Amino acid sequence: MAVAVALVLAGCAGGAQPGVAAPHGTQDINPRDPATLRDGGTLRLPLDNLPVNYNYNQTDGHEDQTHDVLWALMPRAFDESPDGGVTLNTDLLEAADLISSNPQVVRYRINPKAVWSTGRPITWEDFAAQVRANDGSDPTYQFSDKTGYVDIWRVGPGATSKEVVVTFRKPFAEWRGRLFNGLYPEEFNADPALFNAGWTQRPEVTAGPFRVESIDQTAKTITLVRNEGWWGARPRLEKIVWTVTERTALADRLANNEIDAYEIGSSTDLFERARAIPGVAVRRAIPKQYYHVTFNGAPGAILADRALRQAIARGIDRAAIAQRLVGRIVGPPTLMGNHIYPIGSTGYRDNSGGFGFDPAAAQRELDALGWLRPSPGAVRVKDGRPLRLRFVVPSANPISEQVGKIVLDQLARLGVEVVIDAVPTARFFVDFVNVGNFDLTAFQWVNTGSPFSDAAGLYQEPRDSDIGGNFGRIHDPAISAKFAAGVGELDDAKRTELGNEIDKLIWDEVHHIPLFPQTGAWAVRDTLANFGARGLADPDYARTGFTP
Repeated sequence: MAVAVALVLAGCAGGAQPGVAAPHGTQDINPRDPATLRDGGTLRLPLDNLPVNYNYNQTDGHEDQTHDVLWALMPRAFDESPDGGVTLNTDLLEAADLISSNPQVVRYRINPKAVWSTGRPITWEDFAAQVRANDGSDPTYQFSDKTGYVDIWRVGPGATSKEVVVTFRKPFAEWRGRLFNGLYPEEFNADPALFNAGWTQRPEVTAGPFRVESIDQTAKTITLVRNEGWWGARPRLEKIVWTVTERTALADRLANNEIDAYEIGSSTDLFERARAIPGVAVRRAIPKQYYHVTFNGAPGAILADRALRQAIARGIDRAAIAQRLVGRIVGPPTLMGNHIYPIGSTGYRDNSGGFGFDPAAAQRELDALGWLRPSPGAVRVKDGRPLRLRFVVPSANPISEQVGKIVLDQLARLGVEVVIDAVPTARFFVDFVNVGNFDLTAFQWVNTGSPFSDAAGLYQEPRDSDIGGNFGRIHDPAISAKFAAGVGELDDAKRTELGNEIDKLIWDEVHHIPLFPQTGAWAVRDTLANFGARGLADPDYARTGFTP
C-alpha cells in the first residue's frame, strides 16, 4: 500500500449527479470512443508540487502525483482496472503467461513495435536490469520496494530478444500487478548513481504516448507533447500541462479557464465551488484511498492491551465521522469494511461485523478491564493511571484534525480522555508516526491491485527500525503466516479467501480502524472525456480528449 497524507482530502455510464456515487467498481469519466473526440487540445491539470525524482521505483519518487505524471510517459506490464484487478498492457506486451508453477516461470512477449525514446527496442535486457536494481542484492540502489523482485532467481531471453523468461525462487502470486510497473531502460537501471539521482530534474528516456517537451522549475510546470515515435493508438490530446497550484486556488483557476479539472477530495468548499461553475461537472466513483485511525499497540504503550483496543474501537462511531466529513459530498456515506480489498473490487467483503458502534458494550468492557470512573463524568483510571490517549495529527491537515476532534468527543462519553497533538506536517511521519510517537493517529492508505504483496508490510513483525508500514507495531504471527501463504498462492480464488480470513483477524486485533473511502470526487470540464473519477483504475491519457 502507499500512504497519502492528503492535506485537503488529501467504465460505466458517466454523468453521476453531485453527491451520488457511481456504482462500486466502476468509473465516472464521461466514457467516449476516442475516435469521436476532437483531434488536439491541451489538458491542463494541477499538481501539489513538482516530483523530486522521476524514478517511481526510487524511494523519493514513490508517491501518487509522480505516478500520475509518469503514466503518460513510461511503459508497464499491466494496468489496474476498475474492478480492482489488473489487465495486460498490450502497448508493452503481446502476452504474459505462467508457463510453469513448480518452479514458477513466467514468459513475457514484448510488443515488437515497443521502443524507447532513443529509438532502441525494448528487450529482455531491460527486464533483467530492472530486477537487478530492485531485488535488494545491491545496497547502493535506493529502491522503494523489493517485493516480488527479491523472489526472482533468473531472467533470460526466450526465442528472441523480445521474449523474456522469468524464473522464480519461490512462488509469487501477484506477479501480474506487482512487477515491471513501470519499466525503466537498462542503461538507467544498470547504474546505481543514475537510478538514485539521475532523474531528479526530468525523465531522461521514456516510452509512452507522450514525451517531455519541457519542465520549468521557475514556473513549476511540466509540459508533455505527443510522442511521434509512439506505436500504440494515437493520443487525442496534443499536450498535457501540469502546473503546481495551491489547493485554495483550484476553484478560481478552473472558473477562470486556467485548468480543466481538479480533485475535490473531502473539501466541501471545493465541492460547492465546482457545482457553481458553468460548464463543469462533478464526477465521482469510489477510489482506492481510505481514511483510518491507527492504534499504537507497541509494548509499553497504553494501547498494547488488545482487549482495551477492542473496547475503544466499539466506542468510535465511524458512521458519524463519515457523515460529518464527507456526507455533504457523497450523500449517505459508505463505510470501509475491509483492510485489504477496496470497495468495488472482486475480493471485497465487509468483515467489520463485531466492531460496530456499541458504546454500552464499550462501557462494560472498560469496566471489566479495571478502567473505572472514580466519579460520574470523570476520566477512567486504572492503578492510578488515567485513560488518556494522545491523538497526533499533522497541523496543516484539517481532515485529520476533524477526525481527532470527533473521536475526542465520542470517547469522552466513555470516560476516555483524548488529547489532540497537532505537529508540523513536514515532521508528521519522520518524528511521530514512523517512530511510534503517538497513541492514535489518522491519515490515508491507498489500496492497490496487488493487495497481498503491498499490504503485508503493514502487519509485519517490527524488528528494531524495520517496521515496514506497521507504525502501530501491532503484530499477530497468525496474520503474517497467512500473508506468507497468500503471497505464494497462485490460485486467485483461494488467495481471495485467504485475504478475507486475514482481514477478520486484523479487525479482531484492532490494528487500525478503517473509516470511509475517499470521496473520489473530481471537478471536470464537461467537454473532457475519458477522464475524471477513475475509481480503482489507472489513468489512460491516450484515450483522454475533448468532445467536438
